[in-house]
Amino acid sequence: MPKVSVLMPLYKTNENYLREAIESILNQTFRDFEFLILDDCPEDNREDIVKSYQDKRIKYFRNEKNLGITASRNKLIDLAEGEYIAVFDHDDISLPTRLEKEAAYLDSHPEIGVVSGQLEFFPAKKVSDHPQNNMEIKRRLMSGDVVAHTAMMIRKSVLDTYGIRYQAEYSPAEDYMLCLRLLKYTMFYNFQEILVKYRDFGGNTSHVQKEKMINGDAMCRSFAAKEYPYLYYQMGHKKKWIKLFGFMPFIKIKIKPEKISGYLFGFILLYTLKGSYSHKK
Repeated sequence: MPKVSVLMPLYKTNENYLREAIESILNQTFRDFEFLILDDCPEDNREDIVKSYQDKRIKYFRNEKNLGITASRNKLIDLAEGEYIAVFDHDDISLPTRLEKEAAYLDSHPEIGVVSGQLEFFPAKKVSDHPQNNMEIKRRLMSGDVVAHTAMMIRKSVLDTYGIRYQAEYSPAEDYMLCLRLLKYTMFYNFQEILVKYRDFGGNTSHVQKEKMINGDAMCRSFAAKEYPYLYYQMGHKKKWIKLFGFMPFIKIKIKPEKISGYLFGFILLYTLKGSYSHKK
């Protein structure tokens, strides 16, 4: 059984970009992996390109009909045999030591279930600035995705034990929702160095489906507010009013370092929520 399963779905991928992506994985310093590639475009597949590499670690699959990105990612997870799942997109470039660093970190930190790192956006050459430690990542997840999806490595046991998969109703923000669900069961770590070069151009999902992305992000944040109120309100003001009928001050939420309290009309204590998330680095 391989240590790592690298999962890469395809859909009408530009040949040059696809070759760069494949070669960036095959040229990794870490060698104990399988490379699962799933083509989701039966009428315009890239089988000849993939099989031209003749590397036994590559396993090519093709959907008989278009399933969409969410179902394709879930299918790849189910096919994976590795202890760790390395997510990767079909037009990005993994730096040579990416898999080595991520697998070594998970090996030496059993409490961590998800590891990622920084992205270099190209051709603009901008670099992401995602937080490093678990608690800050979890806080920041309340307002947006701060775990680079195309650079993520996840313990497959966490996904399987808790039945976590991508959810189509949040697409194209299904990666953000995946992190929000994982947040309940495991810890995160972000390397403060670039692990993946992210190709940022007009054809990306985030540009083509901008309105859907905004809606998906809003749905994710709504889920976060309901599921993790302590973390969610830590990211907001220290005092917040919930208004009845949209204008009448009804419940005041007071936030302190270790608890959140709700007061009816500002002075009648209704509830107290104590923090229940680890502060480990």
